[in-house]
Formats: sequence, structure tokens, C-alpha cells
Amino acid sequence: MQTNSPVGKNSVSGPSKKQGQLFTRKPLKMLLDEAKGENRLRRVLGPVQLTALGVGAVIGAGIFVSTGKAAHDIAGPALMFSYMLAGVACIFAALCYAEFASMVPVAGSAYTYAYATLGEMFAWIIGWDLVLEYAVGSATVANGWSSYLQKLLPKLGIDLPAALSKPLFMYVDKDGAGPGTDHEFAMTNGIVNLPAVLVVVAVTLVLVKGIQESARFNATMVAVKVFAVLFVILVGAFYINPENWQPMAPMGWGGISFFGHNVFGESSSGPPVGMVAGAAIIFFAYIGFDSVSTHAEEAKNPQKDVPIAIIASLLICTVLYIGVVAVLTGMVPYNQIDVGAGVSSAFSSVGLGWAETIIACAGVAGITSVLLVMMLSAPRVFLAMARDGMVPAKFFSAVHPKYRTPWKSTLLIGAFVAVLAGLLPIDALLEMANIGTLFAFVIVCAAVLIMRKKHPEAERPFRCPLVPIVPILGIIMCVGLMCSLPVANWYRLIGWLAIGFVIYFTYSMKHSVMRKAAQEDRS
Repeated sequence: MQTNSPVGKNSVSGPSKKQGQLFTRKPLKMLLDEAKGENRLRRVLGPVQLTALGVGAVIGAGIFVSTGKAAHDIAGPALMFSYMLAGVACIFAALCYAEFASMVPVAGSAYTYAYATLGEMFAWIIGWDLVLEYAVGSATVANGWSSYLQKLLPKLGIDLPAALSKPLFMYVDKDGAGPGTDHEFAMTNGIVNLPAVLVVVAVTLVLVKGIQESARFNATMVAVKVFAVLFVILVGAFYINPENWQPMAPMGWGGISFFGHNVFGESSSGPPVGMVAGAAIIFFAYIGFDSVSTHAEEAKNPQKDVPIAIIASLLICTVLYIGVVAVLTGMVPYNQIDVGAGVSSAFSSVGLGWAETIIACAGVAGITSVLLVMMLSAPRVFLAMARDGMVPAKFFSAVHPKYRTPWKSTLLIGAFVAVLAGLLPIDALLEMANIGTLFAFVIVCAAVLIMRKKHPEAERPFRCPLVPIVPILGIIMCVGLMCSLPVANWYRLIGWLAIGFVIYFTYSMKHSVMRKAAQEDRS
């Protein structure tokens, strides 16, 4: 690990030693120099592969996992507009991501951007948050993959015992009153969701093998599921019953609350419901585009290719999302949509059993690629943090001598995701992933504003347009969607960040590369 990159006298500043440590910013030159050593990753990804990685992460998580839950419990047919709203918020964040990815083409995504603009403590917060986002997101889609696989197995004459087909816990209404009520964990008659665990293990082994092999596998899976999505839209359009769209917003158009207190929308004693609340729940579906930025160090021409891939994957997927949701809610009344495998079940409900099989197969393939991309991202965040001394470098920055992948952290993330996917239900996992994603987007939008102010001279191969309007709108919309999530997610985020602060103040501050550089500057 390289720690001897040049750091000038003015690169670490602050009125006091403590403040200088917490808010030290990492120079762009140092970030770029670190990626040139023996621990750098292999540059093998072009714009098409990067876009495919983005599409691979996005299509699947939203269409095949979260749509049924959000339409059934939160927004009804108005979920179409929920996807539009979430897509607009993502466009603002995507433009900010694209600017940073072109400026700092190294691993780490929002963590790296925060270190260069907001300082070390904020970088740690967002890095720790990203690990939660990608790990819980991976567990969510692994759970959804299991649901689709279990739709196929009976057709092959295979029936899994309940003990091996369900997670240990389920997420139920406290008072049994349905959508809008508080939830709690309860035991099931299952022990472990074995299919979810097995797919996580398989994907982990593929990722250890190499990024190029992973990208090829992903491209194949993306082609399969894009075909399936177009099939859903074109065939399903003939079975739309416009009456299913009435009322369009049975739970209202609002859904903004603040720690359980309703701000905009229908009053509810539990989690918020409505179109805006639906956008907050399905925001998980858009995680994929920002994962492209974590692979900037593996891009052949990152300054050009990464911004193209981020924006292209987001636009492609948003259009497809809206089309699929329109078909799904038009085919089946919103309160009859299957929460676990909504798309394939919708076709079965109109007598197209053969189509259900095709879609279920595509769902398995599609969600596999989502899982691959999301599990690809978390170890690369740890790699960037390890280079800075935030986590043990000997373990987290270890790059396999042959495959050139961060193999140790990949195995660790795989084990963590397998436990989550095997024991927890999709409902709880889905909500936990969203708040971390939105928080990351807020940080990136704020970082663009700060970087434009502090370093206007920095080279920007791609420039976010209409600054400061775009970043400010991104911050406002993402914070608004965060407030639309059930209050329990705020507590989980706070708890996760509290664990992170303990690690930061007991380990990371003492081993920080920038701290050592600051001490050398003062001596």
C-alpha cells in the first residue's frame, strides 16, 4: 500500500489538531497517485461494459423485487409516478456522480468524493454507509432471487421443505391492520432461506475470480432480462384493464413524514403511505447507477466512459421501469399483486402460465446480475478506505496476485450478505437499504457544491450542468424521500453509524494515512 504520496504544507489545515484531523481533506493528487501502485485494479472495462454493469444493477432490483411490495402496500397504481419522481431525483444525483467520477477515477465512489471535499470524518460516515447500502441491498435481491427460483422449482418437480425455503424471521403488521401500520419481526416455520444463501456463495466465487469474467457474465444476464422486460411491456399491454388504475392513488399523493409525524399526505398512525412514500420505498431500485462509479479504477477511459455509463444506465432503466409498472398495475388490481414475485404472477393471473415461466426464468437471471454488481461494489469501497488507513489495510486492501481483485474483503462481504439473506425477510431488507442510498446521494450533491467553491480550477472532464441548481434540487428531493421512509429506518441508520463512529475513534483516527501526513507537516 502506498502512503508516501506527496502532501504539501497546506493540504492539511484546521485551527486545531483535533479539528484538523476530523475535517482533513485528501488532495486530488494523492488520490490519483495511490491508484498507480501495485495494489491498483486492472483497467479492462469499456463504456458498453460499464453501462451493462449499471443496467445490470438497476433492472431486476426494482422490477422483479420491490415493485410488488410498493404497489400493494404503499402507492397503488400511482407507483408509476413514484418511479418518475425517484428517477428525477436520481438524475440530479447522477449528474453530480458523473462529475466526480471523471475528476477522481479511482475506487471508492461517494467515500472518495467526500474525502476530497468534506473531510475525513464525513468520508468515514459515507464509506460506512455505503457498505450498509450495498450489503443490505445485496441481501434484498438475493431474497428476491430465491422467490423467483421457488416459482420455477415446482414446475421441475422440486419442492423445498419449509425449513430451507423461508428466512428465520418475517416482518408483520403489529396490529394486523394492514398497510400503514407499524411492523415487527416474528418467527417463521423456516430455518434459513437456502436458495438465497447459495446464490450469494456462487456470486462471491465469481467475483473473486475476476472483474472481466464478472462483466462478461453480467452482460449475458443483462441481455436476458432486457429481453424479458420488453416482453413484459409489449405482451402485457394487451391485457391492461384501465379500471385497475382507478383510483390512481388509493393511498393519496403524499407520504412525507418526519420521525413518524405526518407532514404531507394522508394521516397515518404508522409508516407513511402514498405516491411520495412509494418513491422512497422503490428508490432502492435505482442503486445500480451509482455503483458504476465504484468501478472507475477498472475503466479503460474513466474520465469519459464512467459519466456516459452512469447517465445512460439511469435513463434506460427509468423508461423501462415506468413501462413495466404501468403494465403490472394495469393487469392486476394493486391489492392483489404478489409481493414476492409480482411480475410473473401477474401474467399467471390472466391465464398466461407459459409467460409466467419465461418471466420467472428471466427474473432469476436478472436478479443474479443485480446481486453480482452490488456485491462487486462493497469490497471496492473497503479497498479505498483501507488505502487511507480507515480499516486494516493488510486485509481489506489485499489484491489477489493473479486475479487482481480485492478477494479477502469480497469473501467477508459475501459471508455477511449470506447471513442477512438467509435469516431476514425481504420487507425489512428493502426498507433498510433505501435510507443509506439516499444519504449517500445527499453527500455527493453537497460535495459538488463544495468542490466547485474550494477548487474551481480542478480539471473536470465532465461538468454537472446548472450548478448550483442541480445539486441543491438533488439534496432537497433526497432529504424529502428520506423523510418519507418509516421512522424505524432512521433508528437503524443511526445505530449503524454509531457502530461506525466507535470504529473510527478507536481505530481509524490512529491509523489514518492523512493523520500521519499531518503530523509530518507539523514536525
